[in-house]
Amino acid sequence: MKAELRGGLLNRDLVLLLCSQIIFVSAGAMTVTMAGIVGSRLAPNSALATLPVSFMVLGTALAAFPAAQFMRHLGRRAGFVSAALMAVLSCGLGYWGLTLSSFSLYCAGTGTLGISLAFSQQFRFAATETVTPKQAGSAVSLLLLGSVGGAIVGPELVARSEQIRPEGGFVGALVGAAVLFVLAAFLLSQLSLRGKGHTADASAQTVNVSLSTIPPLAWLAIAAGVVGQGVMTFVMTATPVSMHVMAGHSLSDTASVVRAHVLAMYLPSLVSGWLIARFGARSLLAGGLTIFAATMAAALAGQTVLHYGLAMVLLGAGWNFLFVGGTTLLVQSAHPDSQLQLQGYNDTAVFGSAAIASFAAGAVLEYLGWEMVVVCTMFPVLLLAVLWVRLRAAPLPIYGTPDL
Repeated sequence: MKAELRGGLLNRDLVLLLCSQIIFVSAGAMTVTMAGIVGSRLAPNSALATLPVSFMVLGTALAAFPAAQFMRHLGRRAGFVSAALMAVLSCGLGYWGLTLSSFSLYCAGTGTLGISLAFSQQFRFAATETVTPKQAGSAVSLLLLGSVGGAIVGPELVARSEQIRPEGGFVGALVGAAVLFVLAAFLLSQLSLRGKGHTADASAQTVNVSLSTIPPLAWLAIAAGVVGQGVMTFVMTATPVSMHVMAGHSLSDTASVVRAHVLAMYLPSLVSGWLIARFGARSLLAGGLTIFAATMAAALAGQTVLHYGLAMVLLGAGWNFLFVGGTTLLVQSAHPDSQLQLQGYNDTAVFGSAAIASFAAGAVLEYLGWEMVVVCTMFPVLLLAVLWVRLRAAPLPIYGTPDL
């Protein structure tokens, strides 16, 4: 990574995207940490405790393709600034929901946050547009590595909520997040996005892609994102409720486990870009599948803080390999002039699966227990493994970057 930074990977736009990524990730980590607990207090039925997180993920899923289309016509900068301002609104809705003890209003806030996160998910693709195609994997890894700051800030906002605002009920965390999003809107307004990538100019997007014409390797990339995000969301959504509400672990321990998980999602980016350059994106996908198998073993071994912590750290690392590998493979396998449209399809599928997973997590946890939450993840992982075996040696299109 250091050699790549010296080789011109880091640039002004990438720095602005990295700083903004920290802020958006912190809001997501904050919501995951506290939303299930808020739901357990405000929801009319305990099975609906994870509904606020589900609304966040659903908002991302529903807005993924419109966000890509918005930026296809009006540009990345306009979309990103709009997302930051929408996130400020989401904090306001959540604040009112907590102060009025309104579960529906709080869910409206998390849903609005999800819409803004749909735009921020395009940060990783925008990052590839600021560098040469050969540096795409490293740019995605660097962007995700910057999210370590968000992994620290988000749960810390929850832990220090009452110091920010003494009313209690996590309102202080929302006030702090709103301030950060105002800062993000300013940073994103400074983007130029005149990079070296082959998709930097949105006006060049002239090739339309239908589902029937998506290349096979692009399907593998999309499947990796769907399984990685879906499994991660399913387990991550259930974990705070299982730990704090059902197993009786402290809020501090629960926040620490979520923090460790989010850190584990992004710290592997120190090496994932190098691993792609050395072994190829598909090898990284194989590593992610292996780590997910280890996650299931750790989660089924017990329900102490150590078991939860180990499982969530492994879950984060496996997600990183699948997400970075899938994103890079999608850039490598898609036609340059159809990138934005295919990215919209990708994020719709990825976050659609996550929305389904987050909705299902609360009910599975409530009626079947933590063990069945883990067992349910085995099936999509096995299906992805089968697809990987079938396409592991398929050649990349000639417009792709070599899959070394």
